Amino acid sequence: MNFINLLKIAINALKRNKMRTLLTMLGIVIGVASVIAMLAIGQGSKKSIQEQVSSMGSNMIIVFPSSQMRGGVQMGSASSKSLTIDDIEAISKNCPSVKMASPEVRGSGQVIYSGKNSPTTLYGGNENYLGIKKLSVTSGREFTIKEIQSSAKVCLAGTTVIENLFGSSADPIGQYIRFNSIPFKVIGVLSEKGQNTFGQDQDDLIIAPYTTVQKRVLAITHVQTILASALNEASSPKAVAEVEELLRARHKIRGDQENDFEVRSQEELVQTFSSISNILTILLGAIAGISLLVGGIGIMNIMYVSVTERTREIGLRMAIGGRGKDILLQFLTESILISVFGGLIGILLGVGASQLVGKIMNWPTVVLPQAVVAAFAVCTAIGIFFGWYPARKAANLDPIDALRYE
Repeated sequence: MNFINLLKIAINALKRNKMRTLLTMLGIVIGVASVIAMLAIGQGSKKSIQEQVSSMGSNMIIVFPSSQMRGGVQMGSASSKSLTIDDIEAISKNCPSVKMASPEVRGSGQVIYSGKNSPTTLYGGNENYLGIKKLSVTSGREFTIKEIQSSAKVCLAGTTVIENLFGSSADPIGQYIRFNSIPFKVIGVLSEKGQNTFGQDQDDLIIAPYTTVQKRVLAITHVQTILASALNEASSPKAVAEVEELLRARHKIRGDQENDFEVRSQEELVQTFSSISNILTILLGAIAGISLLVGGIGIMNIMYVSVTERTREIGLRMAIGGRGKDILLQFLTESILISVFGGLIGILLGVGASQLVGKIMNWPTVVLPQAVVAAFAVCTAIGIFFGWYPARKAANLDPIDALRYE
C-alpha cells in the first residue's frame, strides 16, 4: 500500500468520527499551546531581566559592606562603616581596570512641595554617579564638583517625583522641594526609565551630592555603597579582582580572614537572575508538558476504541490479502495525523496566547523558534509512541477471529 492511499484511508477513518477526533486532538492542542506559551513567558522574563540589568551598566561593579556580628548578634550590612571616601579615591587611582568610581548613600522619606507630598528615595553620589548608572539629564544640568565640595542643597529629580509634585507639564527647574524638612533646589530632571522587571518605578527618586546627603540628611561620614565602572564589560572580572585586592590591603585583612566587604559585578547579577529564570522556565515547561502526556494517553485510548470498533473491518482487509504491516501503518498514520494536526493548531494557539499575554498583561514574552520546533517534534513523537501499541494490536489480530467478532 502506497503512502497516498494510506493517507486517504486514515483521513476518511478520522472523518467518520469528527467529534471524537476533535476531542482527542484537543489534548494535544492544549499541551503544545501551553508549552509554547510557558516557554515564551519564561524566555521573555529572562530577556527583560538581562536588559534591565544591562541598562544599569553592564560593566558596573558594586562594593557594599558585609554584615557585622556584635555580641553574637547579626547586625546586618547597614550597620557597617567599613567603606570610606578614601577607599573610593584609592580605587580610582590604583585600579587600572576601573574607569570611574562613586560613593552611594541613600535614605527614604517624604518629598514635599506646596502642600503636595510623596514618598521617595534620596540617593547621593559624586560627579561620576550618573555615568556609572547610565542616567542622563533631559532638562537642566548636573551638579558640579564645587557643589559636591560645599554640600550644596541641589538635586536632580526623576519624572515620577516631578509629576507627583508639579504635574506632568510643569517646569520644576529652579523650584525648591523639601525632603524630610531639608530644602533642595531642583536643578535637573532625569530621563525616564520606567518600571523594571520587578515592577519597581525607576523614576521615583532624587539624586543629590553625596556630601549633602551624608551631612544634612543621614548625619553619617561613612559610605553605604561604592559604585564603580570597569573600562568595558570584558574588563569586569579583572576590575573586581583589583578592587578586592586593594580593599583587603587597605582594611588590613590578612590571610584567611573574611572580607568586611563584598564585591559584585553586573555580570554576576545577570548570571544569577538568568539561572533562576532558566529554572523557572524549565519548571513551567515541564508542568505544561504534562498536558502533552495526557493528550498522548487520550490518543492511545481512542485508538484502542477504534481498533475494537473496526475489528470486523480489519479481519475483512486481512482476508482479501491485507498484510499485518499495512494494518499497523494504517492505524499508526491515524494517530500521527491526530497528533500533527493538533500540534499545528497548538502552535498557532500558543504563539497567539503569548502575544495576547504580552499586550494585555504587559508581560514580556519571547517565542523561540527552537521551542516551536521542539513542541512539534514532541507531539509527533507522542503520536507515534502512543499509537504504536494499539496499531500493533490491530496488526496482530487473527483474521478468522476478527471476522467472527460481534
